[in-house]
Amino acid sequence: MTSIEHRQLKGITIKNIVVTILGTASIVTSVLTTFFQLKGEISEVKIQQEAQNRINEVRLKVLEEQVAVLQNKVEEIRPVTLK
Repeated sequence: MTSIEHRQLKGITIKNIVVTILGTASIVTSVLTTFFQLKGEISEVKIQQEAQNRINEVRLKVLEEQVAVLQNKVEEIRPVTLK
């Protein structure tokens, strides 16, 4: 260690300050990295959910159209069977 690392400010050495600053920087970097990864994953999930919602809307429209066609066929058959 150099002489500057041995100097003290009321019991706190320069080495302790450097270690504390570097440790804090490391923690902040880790937290920010995790934050941005989670933000990206949430964005991906949102995009997938929106795509799934669009697919479900299309399926619902197709099913509604099929029900309408079947209702028309039932209405066509009913008068014939009642006579």
